[in-house]
Amino acid sequence: MVKIGNIDLGDFPLLLAPMEDVSDPPFRAVCKDNGADLMYTEFISSEGLIRDAIKSMKKLDIFEYERPIGIQIFGGDEDAMRMATQIVDATNPDLVDINFGCPVKKVVCKGAGAGVLKNVPLMVRLTEAVVKSTNLPVTVKTRLGWDDNTKNILEVAERLQDVGIKALTVHGRTRTQMYKGEADWTLIAKVKENPRIQIPIFGNGDIDSPQKALEYKNRYGLDGIMIGRAAIGYPWIFNEIKHFFKTGTELPPPTIADRVAVCRKHLSRSVEWKGEIVGIMEMRRHYAQYFKNLPHFKDYRMQLVTLDDYESVNAVLEEVSEKYSEIAIIN
Repeated sequence: MVKIGNIDLGDFPLLLAPMEDVSDPPFRAVCKDNGADLMYTEFISSEGLIRDAIKSMKKLDIFEYERPIGIQIFGGDEDAMRMATQIVDATNPDLVDINFGCPVKKVVCKGAGAGVLKNVPLMVRLTEAVVKSTNLPVTVKTRLGWDDNTKNILEVAERLQDVGIKALTVHGRTRTQMYKGEADWTLIAKVKENPRIQIPIFGNGDIDSPQKALEYKNRYGLDGIMIGRAAIGYPWIFNEIKHFFKTGTELPPPTIADRVAVCRKHLSRSVEWKGEIVGIMEMRRHYAQYFKNLPHFKDYRMQLVTLDDYESVNAVLEEVSEKYSEIAIIN
């Protein structure tokens, strides 16, 4: 049984990764429906929270049906992280997560996200500041290191555990790799095998099928898997993996009716949460993935990414459902 603090996550939890501009409440809702065991908000700037920036505050929105849910923050200043943690604590999530993994230049340049990988003592101080500012469990998401010459995750894991984190997720790439190349899980497994490590260790990177999830579960012996990009437009992946673990057989892929129904729920939640104009605009990035591999879909996609009222978008989705109802999709 895997536990983070007092949060019981079952035998081998599947986590939804915190993804900027993706892991918002509408997206999390469809992932929760389809088997995600633990989810995180998009990462939130500690400085933004302290300034009361509207975009940062909006990311604090969490809902009862999402639990257990973690709010993820990032920053490079101890005082800012301390104050941001207190703001997060007041919104009553189940845990607080620190992002030491984001490789994006605008974050790294501020000495935050993966930028902290070059300064392990600072990483430790930032983590300790967060741990001491809340009674909630604190977890960390990070990478193997800054580059091939500084893969320091073994040291990092011990030192972060020593200052009180309750779980660690490791993306199997360095910062300089960004999302290129293949994720290397062998070092993540070494963290788990370290007899000093007592906290759950989760692996992240490249899990895009039930077969790969089972292979990595068996090969690397971690406590769970975090899934990011493979869930975009395909939230079914969580239940597909669970079914494969239990039975060794694949679930049939979602039908067109399934895809349209989940896409419509995602759209509906998006409009409900953000308002019609923003909700419709922010859904546009998801349609290509929901309807991936559909033949001759370009005209429909163009309509979906240009129409700007809810009823018209829904009408196109209904038309898609009818037109493609007999077509089998190749995943």
